[in-house]
Amino acid sequence: MTKVSLLSQTGSSVGEIELNDAIFGIEPNQNVLFDAVIAQRASLRQGNHKVKNRSEVAGGGRKPWKQKGTGRARQGSIRSPQWRGGGVVFGPVPRSYSYKLPKKVRRLALKSALSAKVLETNFLVLDALKLDAPKTKDFVKVLKDLSIESKALFVTANLDENVALSARNIQGVTVVPAAGINVLDLLGHEKVVFTKAAVEKVEEVLG
Repeated sequence: MTKVSLLSQTGSSVGEIELNDAIFGIEPNQNVLFDAVIAQRASLRQGNHKVKNRSEVAGGGRKPWKQKGTGRARQGSIRSPQWRGGGVVFGPVPRSYSYKLPKKVRRLALKSALSAKVLETNFLVLDALKLDAPKTKDFVKVLKDLSIESKALFVTANLDENVALSARNIQGVTVVPAAGINVLDLLGHEKVVFTKAAVEKVEEVLG
């Protein structure tokens, strides 16, 4: 079992916690991590691009000139694609770019991302994270006590409004519940900070 220090939110060590090696101690699978990030970024695309085809542009109800006898190329409508103001051929239309990876692949990606943070020693565990009121300066003090100066992801067992509201104005800091952890957030923050309860919840789901 992998052991890491258990810290208080003031930064002092209060013991050790054993992490499940099947979740936090595997060899990170880089290919699966890549696939998971690409899939998640694809699902974030709005896909609301739109152009008009020849059936949607205005005008062009009549034939611009007769079929024969003018010496000019035959034309059926001034809104054909070759005309200025005409419809666009095979242009983009609203669509969803999202696609799903197999469940086992998604789980392996999460385990790989968590294990990578443990290997990098960028994984911290707090015995608890509680704030009496939503105050940004209180959360800034927590960051200072934990010596965190880079982008950090805080994971709590359940959504704690005081913690979430205190952190939302701090650039580079994200707070999510254990049920909301994802590969993009884990890899996009240098430090990952779990509460003890969040670790137990993740181990229960992924174990």
